[in-house]
Amino acid sequence: MKKVEHIGIAVKNLSASNELFTKLFGAVPYKEEEVQSEHVITSFFQLGDTKIELLEAGTPDSAIAKFIEKRGEGIHHIAFEVEDIYAEMERMKQEGFILLNDTPKEGADNKLICFLHPKSTNGVLIELCQEINSTF
Repeated sequence: MKKVEHIGIAVKNLSASNELFTKLFGAVPYKEEEVQSEHVITSFFQLGDTKIELLEAGTPDSAIAKFIEKRGEGIHHIAFEVEDIYAEMERMKQEGFILLNDTPKEGADNKLICFLHPKSTNGVLIELCQEINSTF
């Protein structure tokens, strides 16, 4: 793993949360995007080398909607940038981690993504991500 790429925060209202975090960070989000594969609407803030991703449920049955219903708004996941997501997924399987998907999916911000089940990572949802154009 190269670095923490971003921290994902589940929010009920993206517009209101963008305003709140704009005040907090003194910066506006650089991007808003709908990720159909995950049924979420996201916005990203850049803070130095790290990003903060706000995630609003795009559908009432999405993972973010279920997360907020169960736990409320807050930190949803930590994403780590990897050089080769396929190799890293294989390494994670070999190390005994539970992957939530067998192949990478297209995620937000031009990334291929894969999540590790929190049951295998001390209760923290971990996302592996790779820039789509980095090896293709």
